[in-house]
Amino acid sequence: MAGISPSTKLAELHVHLGGSVDPAVMWEIAHAQGIRLPTKDYWKFVDLVTVDPARSKTFDGYLSLFHWTELIQSSPLAIERSVYQTIAGAYRKNNITLLELRFNPMKRNRGGEQDLDQIMMAAVRGIDRASLEYPVKTGLIVCLDRSFSRKLNEILLEKAILFSERGVVGIDMAGPARDGFRYSGYAEIFRRARKSGLGLTVHAGEDEGYRSVVEVMESLQPDRIGHGVRAVEDQKTLGRLAKAGITLEVCPTSNLNTGVIKDVSDMKRVLASLKKEGVEFTLNTDGPEMLKTNLRGEIDYLLRNGLLTEADVLVANRNAFDAAFAR
Repeated sequence: MAGISPSTKLAELHVHLGGSVDPAVMWEIAHAQGIRLPTKDYWKFVDLVTVDPARSKTFDGYLSLFHWTELIQSSPLAIERSVYQTIAGAYRKNNITLLELRFNPMKRNRGGEQDLDQIMMAAVRGIDRASLEYPVKTGLIVCLDRSFSRKLNEILLEKAILFSERGVVGIDMAGPARDGFRYSGYAEIFRRARKSGLGLTVHAGEDEGYRSVVEVMESLQPDRIGHGVRAVEDQKTLGRLAKAGITLEVCPTSNLNTGVIKDVSDMKRVLASLKKEGVEFTLNTDGPEMLKTNLRGEIDYLLRNGLLTEADVLVANRNAFDAAFAR
């Protein structure tokens, strides 16, 4: 198995800032800011912010890891360094030349203590600094949150629009589900985002079944769907995705860690279904440092286990360049 050449330029569209910074850098940022961590042992800290194969694999368990990373990143200086380190690492380790990095700035302002505009400006500075050193086209995606009130999500949209000329390229709906939440309740917000020139992506078909994918398609009409792998539960839904030209942002290691996909054979079934029905998808890490992976590691895993061919990987990579909001 030859694999993909190291010189091949890669694109990654689904990366959360909270899961993408080296634990050593997070450790340094935490101490520089005087954050009181629950341990003074570095290696125990690493365990605190990364996945452990021995732990039970649940979606809620994965989300809980973001508590400390989001807290540590909750300042302009921390955000700037985190964004810079993520872009630099993506290029040096993987030859990623197009990266879309998503985060929720409201989860980085200490409950209103920090100014949201300062957090956004810091993220932009991180991109500017990295762009001077590495040939990476980077776009920011602002994550709205399913657990937030509509008012808070409207504020996040305003920030995304405000900074759309400074590197913000899209919005996402992410976060843990809450009782009473309906994607359809955000149709107006997503229409406004599209009218403002922002790309639209939505987390669906991950912790929720295929019906969430259907609701998202009907209500929000996104360009892409984050994960979306549970769409394979319904062949008709796969057909609708293919017909609409909606690209799925597939994150193999993440889905295995959360138990959304059970094992290698289940992953093979999912990818084969997407290919058979003509659904375009891209390959992503979700959070490389938190999940102890990187994009080339994801690719090697898929090739090594016969889940995709080299031609399939190159098509997925081309899909990523074509479906990117960052142009």
